[in-house]
Parts: sequence; structure tokens; C-alpha cells
Amino acid sequence: MVRKSAVELLERASALYGSNIGYEDYSSKITFEELRETAGTIGTNLLAAMPKTPHHSIKPIIVLMPKSVKCIISYMGILYSGNPYVPLDANIPAARLQKIINNLNPEGIITEAEYAKVLDQVDVKGAKVYYYSEISKGQPDEDLIQQTISQVVDTDPIYIMYTSGSTGEPKGVTIPHRGVLDYADWVVNTFALTEQTIMANQAPFYFDNSVFEIYGALLSGGKMVLIPEQLMLFPVKLPEFLIENKINTIFWVPTVLINVANSGILETVQLEELKVVAFCGEIMPNKQLNMWRKSNPHCLYANLYGPTEITDVCSYYIVDKEFEDWEPLPIGKACENMRILILNGNDEAAEPGETGELCVIGSGLALGYWGNKEQTDKVFVQNPINTNYNENMYRTGDLGYINEDGLIMIQGRMDSQIKHRGNRIELGEIEKAASCIEGVRRSCALFDSEQEQIVLYLETDLKLNSRKVNVELSKLVPKYMLPQTLKVFEKFPMTPNDKIDRKQLQALNK
Repeated sequence: MVRKSAVELLERASALYGSNIGYEDYSSKITFEELRETAGTIGTNLLAAMPKTPHHSIKPIIVLMPKSVKCIISYMGILYSGNPYVPLDANIPAARLQKIINNLNPEGIITEAEYAKVLDQVDVKGAKVYYYSEISKGQPDEDLIQQTISQVVDTDPIYIMYTSGSTGEPKGVTIPHRGVLDYADWVVNTFALTEQTIMANQAPFYFDNSVFEIYGALLSGGKMVLIPEQLMLFPVKLPEFLIENKINTIFWVPTVLINVANSGILETVQLEELKVVAFCGEIMPNKQLNMWRKSNPHCLYANLYGPTEITDVCSYYIVDKEFEDWEPLPIGKACENMRILILNGNDEAAEPGETGELCVIGSGLALGYWGNKEQTDKVFVQNPINTNYNENMYRTGDLGYINEDGLIMIQGRMDSQIKHRGNRIELGEIEKAASCIEGVRRSCALFDSEQEQIVLYLETDLKLNSRKVNVELSKLVPKYMLPQTLKVFEKFPMTPNDKIDRKQLQALNK
């Protein structure tokens, strides 16, 4: 039977692994049967509250709550209503939330009373506000939700995830059900996930790395355990958490793995239960990777790659040897049902060893950016090598090449977009926010790759410090986008054509 909707994975999990604990956080846990029941109830209540239409229409619904089991229940409930979910940070600045609502025009917002205060600061554009404690009460209408699911096709959106935009406006990456279904199959098959799999989730739900665990657990019947957010501040304690919860699979951003390795704790503990260590979101340094491999040689280590526009991951490399600290780590080969092209400046296939832009084709491609055809048309384009039929391709903006072993190697970005601590960031969004600070004439945000930090340059006559600037910036951008270093100038160096001389600014930071 061909699956059309990812909610069919929950139907299957409830039938096959019903009494298994599927998801667990710091204060609650839920079996697949219970998840199916409560999600069905939420879906029923959402459908009852929505205006009836003669045909299936897509109505995105925001989930505005801290990372918890309740979020996953809400996501599944929204899918039972036949609509895509939109995961947002509960502590999102009101200005950013307003931009997202303006772009999205959501049908509804699921939240809790203590996190609804930010909604008083924005215009919700007529969206209905649902409190989780209320919308999760009742019983599912089986006939109604089954009828709704039957109308979903696998090219319908499953979720919309907002990333930083180069123009300062967040972009809503719209992923189809087929992308998640194929990705879940690949994850389960590649990493041999089973009912005995226990995964420790590190990624926020508004970051697409979390798709690995949410749907990996759903398809395999395994368990996803959410790491308490405050524990991430103490990397030395993370191995203890893994041991106590019998974790055997982790998929973390390299920053977390680096922090654990640098803490020295790997020299004193044995993670005997751990089997899989996968990482994605930024470059993993070989120095710290080798620390992990030396301490836990029994594990499978995998370097995964993929932007948000590709249902999390489109290539992978199983680390099968030790790399010197200075050696680049491959991103390997394309995942199942995905294809990666490397195109040179003439939009021709690059020769082996020749650097070009990584471009992706396959079922994992996003449908585009929600309500933003202009930006969509810039990067979701016809494959220029194929002149015989329409074939959509995503231009990643990442540079890479094929090495002598036939593996894909990454070589950085074509533009100012960066990945920092697992989050994709457009430096232009930080600059736009900084320009809103009273007294600031110009702003420039650059990434210092050696120090692994965002540096913000401001042109102003004011005496500003990092604390004051970050307080102002935090009103407009998420915490992970705040710069680590501030440089203040009375006047920026400029190029002959009257643009900010970014190279000279960067040189001044050395």
C-alpha cells in the first residue's frame, strides 16, 4: 500500500507498537496508542472549528509551545485535520512572529495560556487561538478524520519551517508529505532503527534535524527522549543523561558533540549502549570527532548534509577511517531517492575535482517558500542539464566538488548565509535588526570562521556595548542569531562604489 500522508505512520505505529512509549520529555511520556487517540481528538476539534469547503484546502496551523511531548501531539493532530503544522519557538520575538503571521496567514495557533502573551503584541490576522488544554479534550471522530486523511495527497505540505531570509524577512520552507515519508524510510534503513531504538533529541522542533527523531521513532516503533533544554548548558552532564536513559542513537549538531568532547568527560565514561552518532548542521572538526571515536569505537559515525529545503538531509557519509585534524570530512553520497548535481559557473556538470554549486533533485525537495513565489523561483529551478522535460532542482548556494574517491566534499557558501551552532542564519537579517537600533547609521554582520562567532559592526557616534545591543536585537531576532562580538565605528570603510568594505572590516577584526 502506497502511503500518501505521514499520519499513516502513526496509524501503523498504533497498530503494531501501540503500548510502546514513543515520546518522552522531562515530565511526561506517551505511547503510540495514546498519541493516536489524543492527536485524533485534536484533529477532530480543529475540523469542527474550521469553515467547511467543497474541496480540500490547505490551512497552516502554528504550534507555539516549548519543546515537549505536547508539541508532537499537536503536530500529529494538525496532520489529522489534513493541514500542515508550523513549529515555532515559544520565546519568539513579537516582531519576528508578526512577519511570519503576515506571510503565513495561519488558520489557527495552538498554544498554552502562559505562552499566549506574545500574541497580545501582534495582529494574528484572524487566526483562531486554541489552548492545548482545551483542544485536546474529547474523543476523535473516526469517520471524519479518516475521510480527511483520504483527501491528502503526498505532494501536500506536511510542515512549514521558517528560516532566516536574506532580505531580513523569514522564509517559510514548505515540505511535502512525500519528502518526510521517504526520509523516514531512509533513516530507519540506514541506521537500522527498531523497537529497541532510543534516541536523545537535541534539536529544537523549529530546526529540521528533529524530523529525524520524530518520524524515525514513528516508523520504527522506537522511542524519542527529549533532552531538557537546561541540560544543554552543561555538556559534561550529557553522557550521564545518555547512560541513565539507555540512549543508543543520537543525531546532534556538531557544536554539542564538540562541547562534550572538550569537557574531557569522554575520557572517564563508557557509553556502552550507544550505537549511532550522527551529526549535521555545520562542519564537524576531526579533532573532536576522533575524541568520540577513540572513546566509543563501537559506534557508527555519520556525517549528514542538507539544507532545510531538502527535508533535512540529502547526503551522508559513514565515517570509516580516522581523519587528520586538517583533512576535510566528506559529505559522501546522495540519500535514497535523491540526486546531487555539482554545476560550474556555466550551469554545466562540473568535472571531478572541479568546484561548483551543489544542486539537489528528488522527493525530498521542498515545494518552495510559502507565499513567496519570487524567492522560490530564484532557487527552485529547472535542471539546466535536462532539456527534455520539467525537472525541479534546488540551488543550495553551497560549494563543493567530487574527490578522487567519488565522494562529495563541501567548500563553503556562495553568499552570506551561514550555519552557526546548527542554525541556519542569514547575516542580512541581523543587519536589518541592528539598523533599527536608535543612533545606528549602518550595520554589517560577518562570520569569523576561525573563532566560530558572529561579529557585528555598527557605524554610530554612540557608546554601545554588547549587552545593550543584544537586548535590543533580542526584540527582533532569536537568541541563536545574537552576535558574540561587537565592533563600533564612527565611520565604516567603504569601497569605491560606495558599499561597505566588508573585507576591510573583517581584516580589522584580526
